[in-house]
Amino acid sequence: MAGEDWIELKFRLADGTDIGPSKYNQSMTVSSLKEKIISQWPKDAENIPKTVNDVKLINAGKILDNNRTLAESRLPVGELPGMVITMHVVLRPPTLDKKSEKLQNDPPMKNRCACTIL
Repeated sequence: MAGEDWIELKFRLADGTDIGPSKYNQSMTVSSLKEKIISQWPKDAENIPKTVNDVKLINAGKILDNNRTLAESRLPVGELPGMVITMHVVLRPPTLDKKSEKLQNDPPMKNRCACTIL
């Protein structure tokens, strides 16, 4: 049956909003699915992912691997035909580039010396 190649997914973000539901081909990789999620990410959100490595997808308590297809990643527990599967989306905290942050925000350090007489 051609309908079996497609699954309906929605993605729950940390703030409780959802992306979807939409139908996806089971042969799609998790990495390409993450790219679609990033393209549909709410523009008014506080944190917006830049790359697929900034996003983790969780299905039934398991983090999905980027190189696997949706068919390989799905767990059949609790799934019924025609139902929407909710996956949770977790963002990697933004990493700060300490060198560039110091150069931009901190005044240049001057060598200082201090003497204490007791």
